[in-house]
Amino acid sequence: SAFAHTRTSAVRLVEQALVALPAGVNGLPNVSWLRWHGLARGAARRVPVVILLHGSGGANAKAIEEWQRWLATLGVASVVPDSFALPNRLTYTSPVAKDVYERVHALRASEIEITLQALRTTAWADAERVVLAGTSEGAVAVARHAGEGFAGRMVFSWTCEDNYFVEADRTALAPKVPVLNVVSAADPFFTTVNPFLGMDRPQGHCGAPLAQHPRATIV
Repeated sequence: SAFAHTRTSAVRLVEQALVALPAGVNGLPNVSWLRWHGLARGAARRVPVVILLHGSGGANAKAIEEWQRWLATLGVASVVPDSFALPNRLTYTSPVAKDVYERVHALRASEIEITLQALRTTAWADAERVVLAGTSEGAVAVARHAGEGFAGRMVFSWTCEDNYFVEADRTALAPKVPVLNVVSAADPFFTTVNPFLGMDRPQGHCGAPLAQHPRATIV
């Protein structure tokens, strides 16, 4: 029933975030994967960071952990804020009315600035090299985010189209920021395999709003 973060849940959103740090950062000798509240205070160096907004299934997916650990081996930290830190958070089983989805999208959009502000207080995040990423439900917020402060965007499992999941796509991916869009050719929700897609001829990717984008890659 809840669809807006409270002051308490905004804190927990970050405190319960899953964090992966490269070896040698934050006083830890190896790649580490832990909750934000378990981080030490110090840092040996600043590193680039990816903020990932998880999908409707939450932050604890095995694939997310594997992806975070892999990024850390490349020298890139990552943070996955926990949207379910909000008690009684609005959830759904598709299909539902578009206004229900939009309430969730608004909630996820609010989590971007909360997490970015928390990163700016750390001794290990390079504020000039923060990438905003999201998957599925989280990717809608990433694609729509009109704010600055990010070195790049990654949109996973979202097609930036006017389908059942949104009232309108409202994609806002600035030309000066590189964008990576990765979608399965047979995505179960946003291609024609979904019987309630709400579109006759979907592209199945973010190609339309990115057609004139000089730094976009669609995979």
